[in-house]
Amino acid sequence: MKNIVLDTIEKHRKLLAKFEGNCVENLVTAAEMINNCLKQGGAIYICGNGGSAADAQHIAGELVGRFMRERKALPVVALTTDTSVMTAIANDYSFDDIFTRQVEALVGSDDLLWAFSTSGKSLNVTKAAQLAKEKGAKVLAFTGKLSTQLEDISDLCISVDAENSYSAQEIHQIAYHIICDLVERNVCQ
Repeated sequence: MKNIVLDTIEKHRKLLAKFEGNCVENLVTAAEMINNCLKQGGAIYICGNGGSAADAQHIAGELVGRFMRERKALPVVALTTDTSVMTAIANDYSFDDIFTRQVEALVGSDDLLWAFSTSGKSLNVTKAAQLAKEKGAKVLAFTGKLSTQLEDISDLCISVDAENSYSAQEIHQIAYHIICDLVERNVCQ
């Protein structure tokens, strides 16, 4: 069992080192995208499935509430939280439309959609990203694979080239906490 623990830690260490080498500028750019959106009076909408849905809610909590500093609340909405809306859309249309219908109703050209898909090809996420782009919104994507459909749609994609979803999500959490810190520092200036 100890070897499994050590092997897992070593794999994450290597993945984080690779991420550090490839994504520093992208993290700064992502924070700038969010800051620009907020300065223009826009809102941030976040979507994803499973663990990525939890990440969407986590980010919204950090930015509507606070991350590390006292500041004004920021307009951030996790599209993963309204079970009545999501189940009505899934029932009346399709699960593939649970985010698209919300993007149609809520997202405008000054807004930003932050889309999570560890595979980079979750249909409900890619459809929402495509519609957000058509509406003139910016799209920030987080994926667990390189060269994906979601990356092609997005304005900026932060990709973690991971063997599995949980490893990508763990690196995503580090990345989005860094972004939350950068956004919050900007808001507090």
